[in-house]
Amino acid sequence: MGLSQAANLGVTKTMANPAGGAEPGSGTGESVKSSGCGCGEAMPGETSVAGSVWEPRDASGKVVPNRKLPLEATPIMRPRRLRTTPAMRRLVAETRWQPRQLVMPVFVRDGIDAPVEIPSMPGQYQHTPESLAELGRRAADAGIGGMIVFGVPRDGDKDFTGSPAWDPAGIQNRGLEALAKAVGDDLVIMADNCLDETTTHGHCGPLRQDGTVDNDWAVSCYAATAVSQARAGARVVAPSGMMDGQVGAIRAALDEAGFTDVAIMAYSAKYASGLFGPFRDAVGCSLQGDRRAYQQDPANRREGRREALLDLDEGADIVMVKPASFYLDVLADVAAESPVPVAAYQVSGEYSMIEAAAARGWIDRARVIDESLTSIVRAGADIVLTYYALEVAEGLA
Repeated sequence: MGLSQAANLGVTKTMANPAGGAEPGSGTGESVKSSGCGCGEAMPGETSVAGSVWEPRDASGKVVPNRKLPLEATPIMRPRRLRTTPAMRRLVAETRWQPRQLVMPVFVRDGIDAPVEIPSMPGQYQHTPESLAELGRRAADAGIGGMIVFGVPRDGDKDFTGSPAWDPAGIQNRGLEALAKAVGDDLVIMADNCLDETTTHGHCGPLRQDGTVDNDWAVSCYAATAVSQARAGARVVAPSGMMDGQVGAIRAALDEAGFTDVAIMAYSAKYASGLFGPFRDAVGCSLQGDRRAYQQDPANRREGRREALLDLDEGADIVMVKPASFYLDVLADVAAESPVPVAAYQVSGEYSMIEAAAARGWIDRARVIDESLTSIVRAGADIVLTYYALEVAEGLA
């Protein structure tokens, strides 16, 4: 900042003549507006004149006392040294993430012949098996870690138990097959394992007469679904229904069917969150009531740790916290104790909030995306499920 640019910042400096007299035309000393920092020093970009005396002044021209600290109070440690330049900040950054840590959630829908944008999730689409395969190839080329597939069946195919989930001809399994053929092992193919997309009532399992989910019946359905997903090409199955004993039952079923190498990524700490709204639009779920009787209470922190430990005891290969941003404390707790990789899901509501604010110019979109992913990894996530996976990976390529 030059002297002329500093004209209205309210601090002056008195320029003394190097020979001892006043500067020509200045009387006893010409007052020139300076940078207003109040520190009695030239600001970066200003040139000090030999012999000049710097006197910070307020708006009325009155000299302000020099605010330099006495020697004994001068900071010994100055952490700002490590924040001085972008290169320095990159060098000392404590948290780093790479595209290989990211998993992209994708939707494959029955009965469409071209991708359909999801209204509440701008930029995200319901895919055909063919367009999903093309997207998978693009994701593999970008270097992301994996894709997790959700199926969206026709309404007329849904039933009370959710049988399209384990039907080999169901849309999710067809999508998995198409994706597996397209990418092979260049991408880790994951399958969400639940029944909310395939039941007529939108719950995560068959209902009892009183309207509550029958836990053990649901678990047997998950086990059958996991085997069908493994046959379709999934290398990881991800039970998300929050039924007690689901991980152990799925592990036993996979092993019995010969899929001992198929891993389980458990939605261990899945909270009954208001952030799932756009997702239900994406999968066409018509939920009757809510899921508070089986998903976790947002008020509970210790319970998230307990659920993760139970899943580990049942054989989970990866444990997950969902949602991510509002539950970073739970994520940190789980990461501190887990002997296996920890995942976190940046859910649809987190995505849509960023998109809505960015569309209105309220936030810097790219900066907030990066900050959000960094915060999740900083809290302890080894794997992040995010709808931004492909975008950020291609941006870093």
